[in-house]
Amino acid sequence: MSRLNPEKLSVEFRPPVTATEPIVPRRYTLTHSDITAELFLTIGPQYAYEKINEMRDEVLAEWRPNNGFYFLYVYVFVGNYGPGINAIRNNIFRRELPLALEAIVYGDRQFYTVYPQLLNAPIYIYFDSSDPSYNRYEYWGTPSDYLSPQPKGSL
Repeated sequence: MSRLNPEKLSVEFRPPVTATEPIVPRRYTLTHSDITAELFLTIGPQYAYEKINEMRDEVLAEWRPNNGFYFLYVYVFVGNYGPGINAIRNNIFRRELPLALEAIVYGDRQFYTVYPQLLNAPIYIYFDSSDPSYNRYEYWGTPSDYLSPQPKGSL
């Protein structure tokens, strides 16, 4: 599955969030460049709204507690653009989400050395759309499903 090129991923931590703390609030803003294929991951206490463009093709995620456990909540904006455009955007998100999730997990890999149990936490994705056929929540596995191959001895 690995499609991530780590050399194309830039990661920025915004205080007080660090590579290992805290679990909550810990929010991810993943954007990209269509021209260079670079990915930009911002990890902070808030989403990096200033990095979101008018295309609304970012992936937002955050750790949320539920009954003493955590899950990774992911948000994508399929949209309110009409049936044709909504269908195209839905297909693009579905095709690119494995790469986006891989980038989020890889970009925050030190975090999982401190909280390895979160590698098995569920990932729920909210596809936001005014069209009921695209507006839904889905289970997309766990962070361990999106681990990039690592050099021996590392996560």
